[in-house]
Amino acid sequence: MNSPRLAEPLKAVLGARTAGGLRKLGLESVGDLVRHYPRRYGAPGEMTDIGALRVGEHVTVMAQVRSSQVRTMRSRGGAMLEAIVTDGSATLQLTFFAKRAGVLRMHEDKLRAGRTGLFTGTVGEYRGRRQLTHPDYLIVGVDAASEDEAVLEASRPIPIYPASAAVPTWRIGRSVRTVLDPLTATDVADPIPDALLAERNLPGLREALQLVHVPDTDDDWKRGRDRLRFEEAFVLQTALARRRASHAELRATPRAARSDGLAAALDAQLPFPLTDAQVAVGKEIAADLERDRPMLRLLQGDVGAGKTVVALRAMAQVIDAGGQAALLAPTEVLAAQHVRSLRHLMGSLADGGMLGGADGATRITLLTGSLGTKARRQALGEAASGAAGIIVGTHALLSEGVQYADLGLVVVDEQHRFGVEQRDALRERGEKPPHTLVMTATPIPRTVAMTVFGDLETSVLAQRPAGRAEITTHLVPADNAPWMARTWQRVREEVEAGRRVYVVCPRIDDDAAVVSDDAVVSDDAEVETSVDGEITLDIADAVVANEPDVPLASVTGTVEMLRQRPELEGISIGTMHGRLAADDKEAAMSAFARGDTPVLVSTTVIEVGVDVPEATMMVVLDAERFGISQLHQLRGRVGRSDLASLCLLVTRAEDGTVAQERLQALADTADGFVLAEKDLELRREGDVLGAAQSGGRSSLRLLRAVRDADVIDAARVAAGAVIDADPELSAHPALASAVSEWLDPEREAFLERG
Repeated sequence: MNSPRLAEPLKAVLGARTAGGLRKLGLESVGDLVRHYPRRYGAPGEMTDIGALRVGEHVTVMAQVRSSQVRTMRSRGGAMLEAIVTDGSATLQLTFFAKRAGVLRMHEDKLRAGRTGLFTGTVGEYRGRRQLTHPDYLIVGVDAASEDEAVLEASRPIPIYPASAAVPTWRIGRSVRTVLDPLTATDVADPIPDALLAERNLPGLREALQLVHVPDTDDDWKRGRDRLRFEEAFVLQTALARRRASHAELRATPRAARSDGLAAALDAQLPFPLTDAQVAVGKEIAADLERDRPMLRLLQGDVGAGKTVVALRAMAQVIDAGGQAALLAPTEVLAAQHVRSLRHLMGSLADGGMLGGADGATRITLLTGSLGTKARRQALGEAASGAAGIIVGTHALLSEGVQYADLGLVVVDEQHRFGVEQRDALRERGEKPPHTLVMTATPIPRTVAMTVFGDLETSVLAQRPAGRAEITTHLVPADNAPWMARTWQRVREEVEAGRRVYVVCPRIDDDAAVVSDDAVVSDDAEVETSVDGEITLDIADAVVANEPDVPLASVTGTVEMLRQRPELEGISIGTMHGRLAADDKEAAMSAFARGDTPVLVSTTVIEVGVDVPEATMMVVLDAERFGISQLHQLRGRVGRSDLASLCLLVTRAEDGTVAQERLQALADTADGFVLAEKDLELRREGDVLGAAQSGGRSSLRLLRAVRDADVIDAARVAAGAVIDADPELSAHPALASAVSEWLDPEREAFLERG
């Protein structure tokens, strides 16, 4: 898709200084810059609500100049220009300093009363008044090359770009014009075929770029945006259609169900009835396994919906047909938990070849990176010989030294935690690809988008098994001492009733980096989890100035604090985090499950899969630091029996902030799919293509999975028709190039395997 003109470095076109600022926004080439679309448009005369500005925010404000005046500062020397701008109600002060008054006359001349401008800077406060110090600005109708251009500029929509302190929005706009104006339609090869453009009455790519960057009317930018949004959907769907065509040619070994094998024996001894949803989804999966085309199915189920049983029944069917199943878990804690859960469900059916093993039983083997030499050798032998029908593990299952007798099914738990190469390593074992079942309890945000775009068949478990208690969730203000004292007293009451309590922290050690209190509340800020369970915060767009830094709660610091609390005197407290050795993790979880340490202070390594039925209470410290999906997963570690359960979210989030709204959503509902929709309302769904997994930046700029479902459906039909007629895209080189460049092999695979 990138012509030589689009591939040209910005440094060569705009100069080193301008290009350096744009590079901080991830913009390196002409193509990058023309694809850096405005995030909104200002209407001339439409003012920003100044009263809603918060101290510490980096803002771009449209306002009218009320007054400006240069005066000499006797106390400190030099001169100061003070301008007052207004939205018609509230005011904002603009302050400029210089050694001489003459230097400020240029600003005074431009900042005349009655003029409207865009002003950018960080909101500060001086003597009770909000102000911008040395703001960058653009005066509408004045900062133009000619009088005619000024008149035109004053009447057209004003593009406002994603910007930074180093590069304000209007400088980006001017840079875009510099590189866009010379481009021709030949320079920007269009990935949408001409026939499809005509059919949908869409402008060509060069025209669309002009419409979004230099619109004369609101209808212009809307028309250009709609075309570019369709283009993103079309390129994505073309990639998927091409993969579907390729996948249709693959052949897997059919794994037919038996009426007298392991699967039937498992069903006969399950200690609970299957839900209607589990039965229905089980039939879908069983039918997939009997086909000679490899299954690619996504199993979505809310926390506690019973996905593990569904997966186990599928594994049993594959074992009955002579194959093996591998269950890939993201952490050693979860892998060990899966082994315990599977053995509990299977009983003597998991003791194949052992004294007391049932007829037709198989064996479950755990394989993780921290196994000792003897245990690892035994696990490898059982996997290679076929003695183990089920092999559970972490990344260790992917190493070249692990061989399988006949791998028929790969079950991937919490798929968003694995990179594409890791998942492919299992799927490429053997002469034929195994069937694949992907499980998730977190359809937010990437997984929801993936299910809209993806090539996987989707099954949903919408029922919770009978006998599961409801979980009550409350918000607790961190600075309210009486409420916090009651929180720890409530922990004691649970322990004295013979139950268990989790206390979750975002950090392991007290010496971890300090993050500003509102670090994750901007719309584009993400919360990620590192391999050891600490959260890492992407706060590039969420720095808050002029507020005290607040250290995040840590496991080590919280344990020390709790041991000093009178409410918890005499209660044993355990710890869990990702830096512990595997044996120590296992010992910590076992002690917690037995009740030897009934309070467990942990990072998010307990987020998925850990199952302790006696756990009835969770306290999450610095809860505002976590996303909705992560909090919902954490909360799912309690309420796993018929015992009433409680989750307390301890927070410093202020009323009216996105963080507080996020937490209130958790308190209002326990339905993960309702929360998924709420999460998508509160923030973008992130990079659907998995930028964090492939190392690249987001490929989707305008398209949103839920909002644009109709666009995606239309693009899917159009892309399917193109691929049916030309599977190799030989007649559509621009489209082939777009698929290749926007969806590199890892990202394209993420959409399918996600």
